[in-house]
Amino acid sequence: MAKKSKAASTPATAALEAADITYVAHSYTHSDSAQSYGAEAAAQLGVDARRVFKTLMVSTGARASEELAVAIVPVDSTLDLKSVAAVLGAKKAQMADKDAAQRRSGYVLGGISPFGQRQISPTVIDASAGQFETIFISGGRRGFSLQLAADDAVKILNALVVPIANYR
Repeated sequence: MAKKSKAASTPATAALEAADITYVAHSYTHSDSAQSYGAEAAAQLGVDARRVFKTLMVSTGARASEELAVAIVPVDSTLDLKSVAAVLGAKKAQMADKDAAQRRSGYVLGGISPFGQRQISPTVIDASAGQFETIFISGGRRGFSLQLAADDAVKILNALVVPIANYR
């Protein structure tokens, strides 16, 4: 894989470049009528949905805007909140407040990337990522995905790798 030009620069690509992580940037036309950002990405990129991962912000605090963490799961799955809470050492986890997730990450919903966020958060990646040579993760805006080795994603994010996905 080769790095893409800076023409597609986001905080996510800047973070990967600063860490000397090789990636390929993929742009596609986002539709405001899309039911699911992740499913749209998989379809537009022509990639198996199991290789496309969505970035979710969760809260392990009493309120949905407190103690935020990042959970990364395949777009064809849902997040197992009990599993992510357990791995983070919390009693429970809930989806983070949308505004808090956007403030914390610096990205808009549907374009939240785990790379280059405003504040570093504990991060958990579903173990299924390890079965692929490369995976796709949001590049920091809607209609922009980054393809990189799963091991590189784990390394740059200092992520825990455990099963946290439920499949439909």
